[in-house]
Amino acid sequence: MEIPGCLMTIFGATGDLTHRKLIPALYQLQCQGLLPDDFSILAVGRRALTTRSYLEQIRQSAVKYSADFSSGVWNALENRIEYIRVDILNKDSFIRLAEIINKGRAESRYACNDMFYLAVAPEYFAPIVNGLDSIRLIDHTPADTSDDSKKWQRFVIEKPFGKDLASASELNRSLTSVIPEESIYRIDHYLAKEMIQNITMLRSRNTIFEPLWNHNYIDNIQISILERDGVGSRGGYYDNSGALRDMVQNHLLQIVAVLAMDLTPDNKAEQIRDEKVRLLSSLKIDFKSDPAPVVLGQYRSYRSEQHVTADSATETFAALKVSVDNERWQGVPFYLVTGKKLSAKAALVSVEFKKPAGSQQDDIPANLLQIGIQPQEGIHLKLNMKKPTVTDEMDVAEMEYCQSCYYDFNSPDSYEKLLLDVMLGDSTRFTRWDELRLSWKLTDDIAEYCNRNNILDLYDDDSAGPGSAVNMIKAYGRRWWHLDEGSNKPMPFFCRTDNRRRQ
Repeated sequence: MEIPGCLMTIFGATGDLTHRKLIPALYQLQCQGLLPDDFSILAVGRRALTTRSYLEQIRQSAVKYSADFSSGVWNALENRIEYIRVDILNKDSFIRLAEIINKGRAESRYACNDMFYLAVAPEYFAPIVNGLDSIRLIDHTPADTSDDSKKWQRFVIEKPFGKDLASASELNRSLTSVIPEESIYRIDHYLAKEMIQNITMLRSRNTIFEPLWNHNYIDNIQISILERDGVGSRGGYYDNSGALRDMVQNHLLQIVAVLAMDLTPDNKAEQIRDEKVRLLSSLKIDFKSDPAPVVLGQYRSYRSEQHVTADSATETFAALKVSVDNERWQGVPFYLVTGKKLSAKAALVSVEFKKPAGSQQDDIPANLLQIGIQPQEGIHLKLNMKKPTVTDEMDVAEMEYCQSCYYDFNSPDSYEKLLLDVMLGDSTRFTRWDELRLSWKLTDDIAEYCNRNNILDLYDDDSAGPGSAVNMIKAYGRRWWHLDEGSNKPMPFFCRTDNRRRQ
């Protein structure tokens, strides 16, 4: 794998995302020898810092957020980094940026390829792009994804991409009026998590699953993302977004697309993204005949959080039932749940298979495939077996692959993979505009329904969430697989192997 060199210009270089995610990810790529010799980092921020003082700050972040810190590796990385102060709201200050980049290229210190990483709030996306355009740093030629040898420019954009369909559409228009869609890499870091990537591998490389991956054999699929923490210092942002916009619109709907889309023959990026668009366009919610298609909740102490309004109606919990209106998934519900300030932290996918035909079905446990995304990564498969006794008694056997155990929790961070993908021009794990438009349309419909029906239940801190979420699935004779059936307390995915190791 030949990785092309580039100049990575980070806007928002002094911000939290850069400190917690980008610098540790770059450090790990340096550790693995995956940064080419002609890879350089230009850190752009509004603070009056020298390169040396900036390096001292981000070194502390590398120590804090990296598993094994090595001074030798860090020295090699910091030699690639230069800091420059730029006021992104002042177009004249971009002139200094152009001078530094042009000088670096004239001296052969900077590669000709550009990765512009916008680690800033969404309201600054357009000013940055327009500022770069004003100093003629943007190439308006459509990106040629078929020729790796050509000079390229790629713009990496963090969420949130808008706050609803209207604002997202306006933001997209402002960006694509200057840069081509093919050059925009909209990040959803969940798509780069190891076990999300493993879903496609599990389906495509195991003939025991893909033939069963349809309504004939699957009863329901659940996606659960549970968080123990509250909003913390993000109250100002979160109070204007909520669980629907912060988690459902991007992470959960993207996971649904990965789980339910038809597999492509060649696994080409555009083929995969085309299939995700087809899947997202077929997602439906039955607002008319389903008595409780959506449950929203708010933890009791939320309104006392910093920067949260005293009468806030923002949801911190969301559970919903969606269906896929196509032949493969006809009649199979997809249950999505996410929430903050719950009594357990976990992200997992639960695929419940239909019970075998015949008598005494109620006594037969469902076959269950669970995919642990975080913090424990792995796969659980529950099978019904005969007990080793003289009578025909049944027992449940659990088969597992504990990735966290085998690799000592050293799975690559999603940002390592995403940065590498940008350099390689692999857009598979990035969100195309037509995907984003469809997910925003569905989210807007959900939000409108909830506002119209005044749907918001309070739930206790450190609980399983509102009881109405249990009732919404129990009404159909089903259960949440992230909850203990007896107590309805969160029962996060865990690996038995990992549990034995800890004892």
